[in-house]
Amino acid sequence: MLTFMGRRLLYMVPTLFAISLVSFLIIQLPPGDYITTLVAQMENDGQSLDAATIEALRVRYGLDEPFIVQYWLWISNILFHGDFGQSFQWNQPVAVLLERTLPFTILLTFSTLLFTWVIAFPIGIYSAVRQYSPGDYLATTIGFLGLAIPNFLLALGLMYVALFVFGQSVGGLFSPEYETAPWSLAKMGDLLGHLWIPMVVLGTAGTAGLIRVLRANLLDELRKPYVVAARSRGLSEPRILLKYPLRVAVNPFLSTIGWVLPALVSGEIIVSQVLSLPTTGPLLLGALRSQDMYLAGAVIFIVSVLTVVGTLLSDILLAKLDPRVRLGAK
Repeated sequence: MLTFMGRRLLYMVPTLFAISLVSFLIIQLPPGDYITTLVAQMENDGQSLDAATIEALRVRYGLDEPFIVQYWLWISNILFHGDFGQSFQWNQPVAVLLERTLPFTILLTFSTLLFTWVIAFPIGIYSAVRQYSPGDYLATTIGFLGLAIPNFLLALGLMYVALFVFGQSVGGLFSPEYETAPWSLAKMGDLLGHLWIPMVVLGTAGTAGLIRVLRANLLDELRKPYVVAARSRGLSEPRILLKYPLRVAVNPFLSTIGWVLPALVSGEIIVSQVLSLPTTGPLLLGALRSQDMYLAGAVIFIVSVLTVVGTLLSDILLAKLDPRVRLGAK
């Protein structure tokens, strides 16, 4: 097990280096840069910048340097000083912007993951054990609807129901009176009261997919000879289910830890725009549109790092649960 973990940790080093390089490259692929975007916006507003000012801005932000020099300045400041740079668009340190939005993104992500597991796990088991029953057909229908309905449309529908049926405004994560208030039990309660809608919206598609995967995997395991042999020895059905086939069928739940964060961040951009959520999704979208390279690069890099860490945790849990994973390399 220690050898398996050590090998995975060694794989992380070149992976993170490649991720940082690709992240910085992606945000520079569109033609132009932040200064180009700024000049275009000012011209649309009837303003203009002289050539000397434009050149001074390029020198100030290091945009006149080659790509590799810009990348080294960015990654070295992160590694040695913890400095993600200055946001051009907001004229603030990137770290300050991330401090305001990243905690809410992480909270929403793991709340959605927990919601997905709590709903999908029992329904997937029931659908496999009671195959072709009315409950199985109902779960299958709901699953297909969850995969088919876009997240933003579901968000609009829930907002309509919450406002016109329950008389509750669900925009944002806080009520207006709590947005700038210090943290307290009342503010926590208000956060939880607003968190359920984006959690349900973002978790619907993932829940539907996991139900289908768990059902299919469990049905495949329940038909294998070792389950038939366990039944012939007189073991009860719950014991057979929990001790053997479920341990194998549950692998997809653990393997989703790694990719759930980028999936939710990419999926919550439009949902966050609809629901006015203070998360990194709208921040990343605005940074990409304005070519704010330090802000966009920092968000992409942090999400990628958390994805790699999540994949490591997923591998460790899978190796602990299923010996075939850690013995496969041998």
